[in-house]
Amino acid sequence: MHTGLKITAFAAAVAATFGSAYAVGGAMDPAVAEKAPSHQGGHGAKEVAEKGAAETSVDEAPELPGGLQISQGGYTLDLSTPRVEAGEPAELRFAVVDEDSSRKVTAFRREHGKELHLIVASSDLTTYRHLHPERAADGTWSTPVELPEAGGYRVFADFTPDVKNAEGVTLGADLAVSGDASPEALPKAERTVTVDGYEVTLDGALRPGAGSELKLEVEKGGKPVTDLQPYLGAYGHLVALRAGDLAYLHVHPNGEPGDGRTKPGPEVSFTATAPSKGAYRLFLDFRHEGKVRTAAFTVHAGGAAAGEPVPENEESAEHGH
Repeated sequence: MHTGLKITAFAAAVAATFGSAYAVGGAMDPAVAEKAPSHQGGHGAKEVAEKGAAETSVDEAPELPGGLQISQGGYTLDLSTPRVEAGEPAELRFAVVDEDSSRKVTAFRREHGKELHLIVASSDLTTYRHLHPERAADGTWSTPVELPEAGGYRVFADFTPDVKNAEGVTLGADLAVSGDASPEALPKAERTVTVDGYEVTLDGALRPGAGSELKLEVEKGGKPVTDLQPYLGAYGHLVALRAGDLAYLHVHPNGEPGDGRTKPGPEVSFTATAPSKGAYRLFLDFRHEGKVRTAAFTVHAGGAAAGEPVPENEESAEHGH
């Protein structure tokens, strides 16, 4: 996710500048990043000094948000199931491939209780699934899924390879769901949403290019929920997706169970940074009484806070699908 770019130039060679073009946003045309040498950049793994060559650092290109590329930092998301039927049970199969060896990656660091987090979201951001696939010994991952509406979807794999100096990376691939597609408008911004009898209230706003605190308070029947249960090593799990291109922000909570200061509700606090102005959808997963529920919010970074009118120049972002 935090991928820097280094170009190794031979001492006798004439210096040249290489531009990288990224194709973003086509529903079935995923962008592929030019491979970084030896997993440098976001992963910092397998760094190799070439004999007879001098390393020259150039200005870093602007960092892309996660999930926009199918390949990044020497790893590729190989989605073996590019199409499923709407409303029908299916199995998603995929692998993370090491571009140096062309082999499937089998060693991952556990983050928040899992080796890999898999997110599936529709292009209109009205359908969201946080799945927990299982990995076979050969590196192939699989998980059951049933998606209710036809249309374009994005599959996100969020992981950290278990290699020296590796950093987390999020890769994205397109998924087609067959059937009669009827994309919906982005839901309007609301400060409080209701899910399965729970009311979840958002306090705070996303800020472009700067960290900001987002507080989400959970109530049930008008009473604060003070006994949230740990889920993925925390009392809440938050994902933010940008409307239009589905850029991915994986946000972690401020505190965790057992740290001596974080209470099990009613409030869960996060820090997030929006990569740009525009509309985003926030998806909060929380567990209570043994069941995980998801509360979804529309927010506008650099614009209106939840529950306030949307600036005129951001209206088009809501319908960019």
